[in-house]
Amino acid sequence: MARIESRMALEALAKKLAAERAQVQKKVKVCMGTGCMGGGAEEIFRAFQEEVERQGLEAKVVPVGCQGFCQGGPIVSVEPYQFFLNKVSVFDVPKIVDIALRRGGELPQHFYRDPETGMVCRRKKDMPFYRYQTRIAMKDLGEINPMDIEDYIAVGGYLALAKALTEMHPEEVIEEVKKSGLRGRGGAGFPTGRKWEGARRAPGEKKYVICNGDEGDPGAFMDRSIMEGNPHSVLEGMLICAYAIGSDEGYIYVRAEYPLAVKRLELAIEQAKERGLLGERILGTNFNFDLHVKKGAGAFICGESTTLMISIEGKRPAPRVTPPRSVEQGLWGMPTCLNNVETFANIPAIILNGGDWYAQYGTEGSKGTKAFCITGKTRNTGLIEVPMGMTLKEVVFKVGGGVMGEGKFKAVQTGGPSGGCIPDAYIDASVDFESLTRLGSMMGSGGMVVVDDRTCMVDFARFFLSFTQRESCGKCPPCRIGTYEMLQILDRIVAGKGEEGDIERLEAIGRMVKKTSLCGLGQSAPNPVLSTIKYFRAEYEAHIRQKHCPAGACTSLGNYVIDEDCVLCGLCQQSCPYGAVLEERDRFYIENTLCQKCGTCIAVCPTGCIRVEPGVKEEAV
Repeated sequence: MARIESRMALEALAKKLAAERAQVQKKVKVCMGTGCMGGGAEEIFRAFQEEVERQGLEAKVVPVGCQGFCQGGPIVSVEPYQFFLNKVSVFDVPKIVDIALRRGGELPQHFYRDPETGMVCRRKKDMPFYRYQTRIAMKDLGEINPMDIEDYIAVGGYLALAKALTEMHPEEVIEEVKKSGLRGRGGAGFPTGRKWEGARRAPGEKKYVICNGDEGDPGAFMDRSIMEGNPHSVLEGMLICAYAIGSDEGYIYVRAEYPLAVKRLELAIEQAKERGLLGERILGTNFNFDLHVKKGAGAFICGESTTLMISIEGKRPAPRVTPPRSVEQGLWGMPTCLNNVETFANIPAIILNGGDWYAQYGTEGSKGTKAFCITGKTRNTGLIEVPMGMTLKEVVFKVGGGVMGEGKFKAVQTGGPSGGCIPDAYIDASVDFESLTRLGSMMGSGGMVVVDDRTCMVDFARFFLSFTQRESCGKCPPCRIGTYEMLQILDRIVAGKGEEGDIERLEAIGRMVKKTSLCGLGQSAPNPVLSTIKYFRAEYEAHIRQKHCPAGACTSLGNYVIDEDCVLCGLCQQSCPYGAVLEERDRFYIENTLCQKCGTCIAVCPTGCIRVEPGVKEEAV
């Protein structure tokens, strides 16, 4: 590849590539994100290439990044008809090429059908999942080939960098970012422009830029999808940051469990260097910047900024006391500016369109858009990007499609394992930094888990606390000991061994852990427990006093009963390892003196006629 030596050359190349791109009218875009690849997307991609060639069509098969609608994967888009096809298999390829690509015919079996209206959605824009989204950081995901820098340049890639280098002083870049109101998307929500300003002003012979791609939250994959689907947007954002603060070297810290993201980032860096967009004299200017990919070893604590830098330095990862802040003394004691993947991916659009343009989205204190992974008991699950200020109800019921099955909405947990649970009473709350914090939750990196009335909130809180307790680095006693003690209490409660005073002990320990822990992991770890106690205290009391789980999810509580509508299949009796299912007069019943409450019978019953009734209070035994 030839080096691009000036802004004029970049603009000319972008115009030429955009024209070439527009000439190819017939395209098949195959999602090649991790989720779809797990469903066989690589094989589907090769099959499309072979079938297009066999049928002699002038069409291009393009690998693209995650399109967000992950439950419909593998996903294929057919241009110019804008057909959006779900659940495609390799066996569907010949008919898609013949009917959809060649003739523009429809394939209803692969279109999404809205469960509320019954409407068949042929195109992305017809689907409620996409209709209510506003994409900025993820604008080009699913539209360009993430492994081809020319595809990124064709849609305006690196023009923001060129504008910054040739039209703007570093201080003007920072001012534009401040004007946009962009806050860090990694969880803390610190104003990005102020952070960059602090790094620029900090004295130091060398400065670093770091991108935090260590996305460790269970069920979160926003950053992974951006790194896989549009790695050059992250590189461009980092380059603009480096120019603004006066840095010539940077790192992208990615968890090793993201091999596809690592591979595509390394390819993007190689291509950018070949084109003269990384390295020395970028775009013919005096600006130099080099970039490295650092793979993390899988510790959740490395998502914390000081721990991440210590890990890059090759030391045992553990947080350090602040101040001094990272912008003053970060990597190797030098001023360091660290933002996460989504934050950097927003920067090119802000520089190209202006801070005021970005600030038109969102609320007064939370500008722009936010990417979320919506999972759990929703009809539509996947990766979304919505304007700040949209209500939880709109996200869950419009974008998410509401609660699946016959269950009723109970709560939504935001902010990952360190977030809190927000009940139905606050479903109209705004999704922004301030509103979520007031409700005892947090924005976090962007996890959003929806639960229905069959979810036990005690066990739900226990699941997330067990994750953060296991991932604690152990450096400070409040987090190391406090989360362990809380987990022991929760284990007792869900096992039917809870005691009066356990709720108060959980609250007291949780408050202490939040106030005295060294880093953000410990300071936020009690959130799931404290928020569920606040909003679902009755469930805790039922577990402790009645030895009963109102949701029927904790199989260790109560007595097992077989309903009268049992079909007498006998599977429960055959499967019971303790011989507790007995037969009498053409009916089965459970002898609770033998039952160990393992839940096997409930798992194998084909009609769901085995239930758990409240047990007897311990005082009465």
